[in-house]
Amino acid sequence: MKPLSKRRAIRDDENTGPPVDYDGQMWRIRSFDAARAVLRARDQTTQAGFTAEKIPRGYFRHHPILISDGEDHDAQRREVARFFAPSVVAEKYGDFINDRAQAVVDNAVMDGRCRLDEVALHYSVDVTATVVGLTESSIEGMAKRLVGFFRQPPVDLAAPAMGRTRRQWMQAAINGLIPIVSFYCADVRPAIRSRRRRERNDVLSHLLTAGYGTADILVECVTYGTAGMVTTREFITMACWHLLTNAELGREYVEAALPARLEILEEIIRLDPVVGHLYRRAQADIDISDNSGSFTISDGDLIDVCVRQTNTDPQVMGPDPETICPGRGLNRATPAAGMSFSDGAHKCPGQALALYETDALVHKLLAHRPRILKEPTISWDNVIEGYRLRGLDLSLMAPSRPASVSRQNPSPTRSRLQTADSHPSMRMTI
Repeated sequence: MKPLSKRRAIRDDENTGPPVDYDGQMWRIRSFDAARAVLRARDQTTQAGFTAEKIPRGYFRHHPILISDGEDHDAQRREVARFFAPSVVAEKYGDFINDRAQAVVDNAVMDGRCRLDEVALHYSVDVTATVVGLTESSIEGMAKRLVGFFRQPPVDLAAPAMGRTRRQWMQAAINGLIPIVSFYCADVRPAIRSRRRRERNDVLSHLLTAGYGTADILVECVTYGTAGMVTTREFITMACWHLLTNAELGREYVEAALPARLEILEEIIRLDPVVGHLYRRAQADIDISDNSGSFTISDGDLIDVCVRQTNTDPQVMGPDPETICPGRGLNRATPAAGMSFSDGAHKCPGQALALYETDALVHKLLAHRPRILKEPTISWDNVIEGYRLRGLDLSLMAPSRPASVSRQNPSPTRSRLQTADSHPSMRMTI
């Protein structure tokens, strides 16, 4: 096992120790074992991230899956699991994902260059929209509307009023309301009308069958759309950046079979998780322990699971935890991606989809031996506690450029796309 690449996303203002810390306002968990104990403390914690505690609960017949807890949340997770299971991703969406990735790469090759974060945005929105069922509108327009959700004032969950002034809360409401109304009118409403006429095998059709109201469906579509778009967009860019700046790692990835490639991607996202902090509110006393000692988190306390630190805990991850080491010998109970996809009741249901679609695009892209023209810049979104990578410009060369590929955006409108429903049999071929 040879270390191949170092962490890229580093926050200068982020405290890296001790393993478990309490400052009177918030517990900060940097130990892997303690973090897993918190995230698996079913019925003892509730979601506190993504400003969940400020979202009113009286407007929804079904509380949104991202911020619900308990039996209702578990039931929701079981119902949607069939759309995101690894076997479903491979068999139902495999050919579609490959086709979209190939179209994106072919267009980039024709142009001779691409800005990867922009390409990744439209590609990830395309894939997520197909799985969710938002297939009646423009992918380019939907991407702009989804990006609009993240133009928000900063937030500090440990501070009074989450660190926002009254003016900032008003600005947050305005900045959120306009994209939501646009997203509903342009993307969600047409998809609902289409599925009321003809049911499809997608998440939106399931929600309608389950009796979800319009407000419930809108919030779920926002959740799946933003989560599927934002995290995968950044992951694609980060993975490609690592693979292109380390020749040995990139060569190993390009030459590997699918299972080994997915292991490399899991190691990349372990080291550079897109979402760096997961927040929970204790609803009962919670006893946790690790190598540094035993602690009791009191009922009502706010908890910050520091993902970047838990994922590099040397007690669990072994030697050189702050480098990418394909073939890292982990305990079988330790997820290869660490806590990057969370754990417990709120573990990300789209993990398999994110890995497969990332591999489909990145592997096809690297086959053309792209060269970095401009390194990306890193900034931070403290609403989702994630990094943003922007401006990774690539040049692409090929022995012969495809002559029959349209220079048009490969997916300008979903009504002209080949969707999963039109595939009689889908197999994962990436």
